[in-house]
Amino acid sequence: MPLPRLLFVDDEPTILLTLSTILRRSGFEVFTAATVAEALDLIGKNQYEVLLSDLNIGEPGDGFTVVSAMRRLQPQAATFILTGYPDFASALLAIRNQVDDYFTKPANPSTLVAAIQKQLTGPKKEHQPRTLRRVSDVLRENAQDICDRWLEAVEENSDLSQLDLTREERSDHVPSVLDSLIARVEGDGEGTVKAAQQHGQARFRQGYSIPQVVLEARLLQREITATVQSHLLGVDLSTLIADLIEIGEGLASFLEISIRAYETGCLSPV
Repeated sequence: MPLPRLLFVDDEPTILLTLSTILRRSGFEVFTAATVAEALDLIGKNQYEVLLSDLNIGEPGDGFTVVSAMRRLQPQAATFILTGYPDFASALLAIRNQVDDYFTKPANPSTLVAAIQKQLTGPKKEHQPRTLRRVSDVLRENAQDICDRWLEAVEENSDLSQLDLTREERSDHVPSVLDSLIARVEGDGEGTVKAAQQHGQARFRQGYSIPQVVLEARLLQREITATVQSHLLGVDLSTLIADLIEIGEGLASFLEISIRAYETGCLSPV
C-alpha cells in the first residue's frame, strides 16, 4: 500500500528537516518546500493526501496562499497550519473555513501525527463554514478534560502533592468553578460566592497554605487557557477577548472569596 503523500511547507530549515524526518518515520511520504513559489509548483505537479504549512512563510499569512491553492486544486487533501502566533485574528478568520486543524509551534510531534492520521482515516468532511462558538461553549464541552489535566498537574507539583488528600478531595471544587465561569461568560455572574466560601473553608481544614491555594488556582487558569487555545479555530473572535476577560475576573473573584473564607478559619458551612 502506498504511503500517504504529505507536502510540508516551512521557511525554517531546522524545523523543515526535523519535522519532515519525524513524519517520514511515522509513515508518510514527505515532500518539502521552503517558499510559497516552491509549494505552489509542487501542488501543481503532484497529488497529495496532506498539506502541512507554516502560516508565515517569508511574509505573515503566506501559508494561507498555499492552503487556498491546495483547497482549489486538490480539495480532497487534508490541510493543516503551523503557527508560532495563536492569536492571529485576521488570518484565523480567513483560514478557519479552509483548514482541518492548526498547531501552535513548537508542535508536539505525536499529537500532530495523531491528528493527521485521524483526519486521513476518518470520514471525509466537506469544508463548510464552521459554527463559531463562545469560550463558554468550549469550557462546557471540555470540562472533564480540563479537570483531569488540572488534577494531573496538581499531582505532579511537588508543593501540592505533599498534601495527603484523595483525588476527589483535591478536585471536587473544579466542576463548580467551571460552571460559574461558564455562567459568568454567558451573562450570569451570580451563584459563585457560596462555592468559593466553601472551597476556602475546605482548604483551611485540609491544611493548605494560602500560597498553595493560589498555586492550584493558577494551574487551573493555565489549563483553561490551554484548552481555549487548542480550540481557537472554532471560537468567535468577536467575543474572544471579552470572554477571556470575564474568565480572568471570575477566577480572581473566586480566589479572593475563597481566601477570605480561609482566613476566617471558620469550620462550619456557610
